[in-house]
Amino acid sequence: MSEKFYYEAPWARLIITIEDDQLSGIEFLSAEAESSLNHRKHILNKGQTAQKVCKQLDEYFSGSRRVFDLPLRLRGTGFQKEVWEVLQQIPYGEVLSYGQVAKTIGRPQAQRAVGMACNRNPVPIVVPCHRVLGTNGRLTGYAGGLDIKVRLLELEKKNSK
Repeated sequence: MSEKFYYEAPWARLIITIEDDQLSGIEFLSAEAESSLNHRKHILNKGQTAQKVCKQLDEYFSGSRRVFDLPLRLRGTGFQKEVWEVLQQIPYGEVLSYGQVAKTIGRPQAQRAVGMACNRNPVPIVVPCHRVLGTNGRLTGYAGGLDIKVRLLELEKKNSK
């Protein structure tokens, strides 16, 4: 069974996809897609996993949740899954560079491939690709836009004190 709905995050609307009681997608909503989705106020009619996703996102954005505990369905290559596993280990409020992630998985020359794996992350925020920066702490692309990446990093920095 699959369900899709949107979630109103502080700086963006997100499309949430649940498949077989597992979170399989978080996308930043485009204006065109908005009209075809259920509104968050109807979440009480959704399954337990959808309610759990919304609750944990609420807690994250309020600063009370640092680690997500959600069942995930991550579709990708073996390399992408390896990168996403490392991303989930980056502590709240901390960052790594693409090069550091590449070294962690034993492929120090794969910085660009790590960047592409981050780009294809199906569940941003939950798998925190926003915690990965370019060389010397340089901000690089993010599915929700660099302004959202900055806000997520600032949120975590503020709440990790």
